[in-house]
Parts: sequence; structure tokens; C-alpha cells
Amino acid sequence: MKEKKHIVVIGLGEFGQELARQLAKDCEVLALDKEEAMIEAILDQVQRALILDVRDFHSLSSVVTKEFDEAIVSMGESLESSILTTLHLKKIGVKHIWAKATSEDHATILRSVGANEIIFPERETARRLAAQLTNPNLLDFIPLEEDYRVMDVAPPNSFYGHSLIELNLRKRLGIFVLAIKELIPTRFVFLPPPEFVIKPSDILVIIGKEEDLIRLWDKGAQKL
Repeated sequence: MKEKKHIVVIGLGEFGQELARQLAKDCEVLALDKEEAMIEAILDQVQRALILDVRDFHSLSSVVTKEFDEAIVSMGESLESSILTTLHLKKIGVKHIWAKATSEDHATILRSVGANEIIFPERETARRLAAQLTNPNLLDFIPLEEDYRVMDVAPPNSFYGHSLIELNLRKRLGIFVLAIKELIPTRFVFLPPPEFVIKPSDILVIIGKEEDLIRLWDKGAQKL
């Protein structure tokens, strides 16, 4: 059995708390915050939760070691604290550091002191909402590199009753169906065969460039 990842989440605001709760389902999570109320709110929902002033290197290094697989610095509102904590984590030798930022300048500094990945929660939420509002059939998406996305979509009406080989989405639109979530009956079909026939109750998991994925609902794209 694969060993669980060891992750430390630092800063337990609304974003940090929810992230820690979700990660604790599959990972060994250490949650840290200087406020007692924040620790009490999550104490029973993660593996470990401690009151700690992470700005102090000796305090942080006493509980976080280089053996941790990932660290998330969710203290974006406090620029000084998030920058200092990221620097400390890099010095400790944590393998991968994610840091929440509030601006591009903040992000630049976080990268310079050791952050591997920058998180803009509000920006990502806004993008997802905008995409879903302008494309009602878009149920969810995951951003990848160079404008590529993995999306959960409800198929256009013109897809119903047609097989994947008939739709020929790869050639027509440059997109690829990774999986299909069948709702009736409930089933997940990974890499569906070309003969799979689309039903109104299906959800398509597709990958491609965002502009190509959105073309699914253009009038021209819906014509077979």
C-alpha cells in the first residue's frame, strides 16, 4: 500500500481550513495557526493541529521537517508572515511549497524565497464561475499548462444517440474524451471505446485547449 503524503497546512482561514479538511481524507495533515480558535475549529478533522507562531524558525522547524512531502502557506493576507514562512520552509528543506498570494508582486517575492507553486484562490474561483456562467453545459474544469483544460461537460443535444467514432471529436474539434460518467446506471468508464453511444444522462470528461472545448456549444460545432 502506498504511504500517505505528509502535508502541513499553515494558516487556517476559511481557505486553509477547508483545504486541510479535504486533504486529511487521504493524507497525513499537520495544521498550524497562531490563533487558538482556528486550531479548535479543526482539531478533530485533521491528524494533528497545533498553535504555533510560524514566523519563528526554531518553533516551525521543531514540528516541520524535510520529511514532509508538501507545505501550503495559506496566509496571503499577511504578506510578511507568508514570505517569512515560505523562506523558513525552504530552509528546512520541505520538498514542495505552495503559497497563497494576493498580488503579482507578492507572488514574485514568494517564488524568489522558495515557493514552487503560487495559489490565487479568488482568481481561480472567479475564472471557474465566469466559465460556467458563459457556458452552462460546463460542469467543472481543471486548468493545465498552455491553455489546456480537463473539463466535465454535459454533451450537446446533437451528440445524443451517436457513438464517439461518429462524433470524431478529436479530428473535428481537437479534443479527446478521457472518460464518461454514466448517471443511469451509475458507472465511470475510463477511456471509453469508439463504439460508446452518448446518452442524455452522460457526463463527458474531456481534455483539450479551452477555446476548442468551448466550441462544443457553438452552432457550427454542434452540427454533425
